[in-house]
Amino acid sequence: MAKKSRVKAREISSTEGEVGPRQPCPCGSGKRYKACHGAPGGAATPFVSRPFQGLPSECDLIALRELVPAATAPLTLVGSDREVQLCSLLPMAAPAMVRDSGAIWLGLQVQHHFGDPARDLGAVLSKALESEPGIVGLTDDPGTGPRLQDLIAGDTLDVTVHDGFDFWIADVPEQDALAAALEQANAAASPTARLTSVEAAYWTNVGTKEHLRWVMPEPEDQLLDALARLHAAGKDVIAPEARLVGMFRAHGLLAPVWDLPVGTGPEQLEETAATFAADLAAALADDTPLSSEERSTRNGLANRQVTIR
Repeated sequence: MAKKSRVKAREISSTEGEVGPRQPCPCGSGKRYKACHGAPGGAATPFVSRPFQGLPSECDLIALRELVPAATAPLTLVGSDREVQLCSLLPMAAPAMVRDSGAIWLGLQVQHHFGDPARDLGAVLSKALESEPGIVGLTDDPGTGPRLQDLIAGDTLDVTVHDGFDFWIADVPEQDALAAALEQANAAASPTARLTSVEAAYWTNVGTKEHLRWVMPEPEDQLLDALARLHAAGKDVIAPEARLVGMFRAHGLLAPVWDLPVGTGPEQLEETAATFAADLAAALADDTPLSSEERSTRNGLANRQVTIR
C-alpha cells in the first residue's frame, strides 16, 4: 500500500498581488509576512497595501520613493504657508530636515518601515513642524495619527528630477566640508529623466543598459489584460530593439519595465510613449475575452513581477 503523503495540503491563494505567508513582508522589515504584518498582533500598525492612494500624483510619488535617485517636489500644507519640499532621498536617508530658513525637507527613501508609509510621513512632517533646524527622525511606530493625505492639499506634484544631489547644499554657505560626501552620493546616482508626454514614466541609464520604468495607476488585473493584448499585437515596443521585460509591484501599483539599447535617451521615447498610452487606454476599454495567445502572454507577464514594497 502506498504511503500517505506527509505534506499537508495547503490552500493556495490565486489572488494577484496578495502576499503569501512565507514571502517577505511588504513593509520592508525583512521578516516573512506570517511573522510580521500577517501575524495576529504581530505589528503595531496595520499594513496598508496602497498607502499613497488619494495623494497628489500617487504614481510619481511611488516612483520617487522606489525608483528615482534625486528628485524634489514642493508640497502645499493644509491651512499653512510653511515651505515643505518632498525629496526622494536626504543625506543619511534622514526622514526629514528642518533647514535654517525654516523650510522642511521630507524624505521618501528612508530606513524605517512601520506598515503605512503615508502615516510615517505624516508623523515625521508633524514632528518637523514643531522642531528646530536639524534632522528629524522617526524611531518608534507612529501608531494612530495623521497620514500625509490629511496634511497636504493639491491635485498634482510638480516633480523636478536632478542630475545629482547638489540641491542638498544649495543653501549652505560653507560647502567645502561637504564636497567629498556629495561627490560620493552623486557617483551612486544613475542619470534619470521624467518623460513629459505621459505621467510617471522615468528613463534611466545604469551604464550597461537603459530602462524605462513607468508607474501606472490601473488595477493590476485590468492592466495585465491590457498589456497582454498590446504585446500580442506587437504594440508594446517603446523604442527600436526595446523589450518589455517585466514589472515591479510597489505600494499597490504596477510599474512595467522596458530594457532599452544604450544610447536611446529620454527624448526618443516621448512620442512613442504617448502612442503607447493611447493604445493602452484602448486596450483597457476592451472587455472581450483574451485569446489563447493573450492569456499565455498575460501569464508570462504575471510571472515576471518583483514586489519591492
